[in-house]
Parts: sequence; C-alpha cells; structure tokens
Amino acid sequence: MRKLPALSAMKVFEVVGQTRSFTKAAARLNLTQSAVSRQVRNLEEQLGEPLLVRRHHDLELTAAGAALFATLQHAFHSVEQAVRGIVDKSARNRLRINVPPTFAKRWLMPRLGRLRAALPDVEISISTELRDSLAERSLLDCAIRFGDGEWPMLDARILMTERHIAVCAPQLLEGRRATAPIDFSGLTFLHVLASADRRYMTWQHWLDAAGLADIDTSGGLEFDLLDLVIEAACNGLGVAVVDRWMVGEYLSDGRLVQLSDVEIEGHESYWLVDRAGQPDSANVRGFKQWLLGELSVPSGDA
Repeated sequence: MRKLPALSAMKVFEVVGQTRSFTKAAARLNLTQSAVSRQVRNLEEQLGEPLLVRRHHDLELTAAGAALFATLQHAFHSVEQAVRGIVDKSARNRLRINVPPTFAKRWLMPRLGRLRAALPDVEISISTELRDSLAERSLLDCAIRFGDGEWPMLDARILMTERHIAVCAPQLLEGRRATAPIDFSGLTFLHVLASADRRYMTWQHWLDAAGLADIDTSGGLEFDLLDLVIEAACNGLGVAVVDRWMVGEYLSDGRLVQLSDVEIEGHESYWLVDRAGQPDSANVRGFKQWLLGELSVPSGDA
C-alpha cells in the first residue's frame, strides 16, 4: 500500500506553486487563505521538509518544493488525460471551448452562426470563466487565451495581436471640425483597468504614437473589462482606445468611428491553446480550421 500525503493537500500545494500566493490559491480553490496555508504546512510537516520560503509579498519554492511541484503537475496532467479519455467516449459530438468575455461577445458571437454551419453535427459549449483552465479541468477541448503565449504544459498558436485604435460614437464629433491634431477638449477618456488602482497604458501609448504625448488623460471613466469600455463608447460616453479586432462590426455599421488613422500594435495577443502532446479530436481540428478561415477575412467583413 502506497504511503502518500493526502491528495487534497497535494492539489492545494500544486495551485500554490502555480500562483505563488496563498491568497490567489485560496480564491482559485474556493477555500480560505488560512485553510490553504494550513494544508501546505501539514504537508511540510508530513514530509519533514520545507516546501516554501515565505516572504512578505510572495512565496518562493524551495528545492524540495520545486521538485514536488514539477512531479505533481506531470502527475495531475496524466490523470486529467486519462479522465478526459473516459469522458470523451460519451461526448464525441460536443466541443467545449473557453474564451475571454470580450472576445466571446465582440468577436465570436457575430460569427457563431458560421461556426455552427461549419460544424453542423457538433454541440458547441462556450464558457468565459477566467479560471476555467485546460490544465485543471478535464472537460475543455481547447481555449482562447489572451496574453504572451507562455502557458506551461499547453500548446499555444497565435491568432491575432491587438491593434489599438481610438474610437468614439459619431455623435461626439458633431459640430467639431476635422483637424489634425485631434481636438480632445471636452471629451471624456474611457479607460480599462489593469488592477483596482492602475489603468492600462493603452491611451498613453496611442497618444505617443499620434504625437500627442502632452494630452492630459486624467479623470474620465474606468472599467475592468474592455467590453464595458466598448459599450460606453457606443453609448456616446467618451473616447476610447480599443482593439480593432473587437469592434470591426461597429466600425462597419457606423456605431463607432475612428478618430484618426493612427493604429499601434498592442503588447499581447489572442492565442489558441490546447494540451501539449495530445492529438486533436475531429471537433478541435474542425474548430481550428474554421478559426483560421475566419482570420483570413478582414475584421470589418464579419
């Protein structure tokens, strides 16, 4: 009989190793921070080795902790694949994908009819929960992720890189002369929050590229999702720097207008990710083929 620590404690430690934070691990596991800390402490006592170096703002894995973390990731990944193989037998006609909320609403939804036409015999299930991870759940087939492409134990293929443009509702420009540089006086700036007390620098990067670095963007309205910024811009609440990929339909039908021809590449991209070393199912292959076809169509033609 194997003498192993409790499976629950090892799972908690794996998530702590991923997040390097008791607080973030607790949120992901739906546990209290004290419960997570206690599980790790009990695991350390049972092994007789410290697994973490506890610092004021973060956690660092010890040599023993790093070795255990790598082994657990590999083991849980193998278990996940085995479970997935069992589940797939009863779900061969279902495609489960996870996508960011703004991508789901602004890019995927207008094209969903074409996806269904491309995969007519497949039941499509779409989730947007940010914690829905291919590395932790066995039901997802693939996912769209926004970031830099670095996801351990996953294969990532770049789909599109952000293209930042400045937009607003057409009524905001009524009575204003078309001038260069743009007159931002009296206009409200719409911002996306990177955290509770920090904005993304998209406006500053765009203004720098437009030669308008001295424009004051303080004040304005802040939102925690790009989707809400786009909605606010459509409702005439202000001017926004947004990803062209997410507003192609609105530019085409006139709900939004571009303030200038200045367009800059963002620092992050949308990626298609799936499990490394695992052959694609027919449904995933069909979805990938459809995605690549859609990306060959100009964003305004959706």
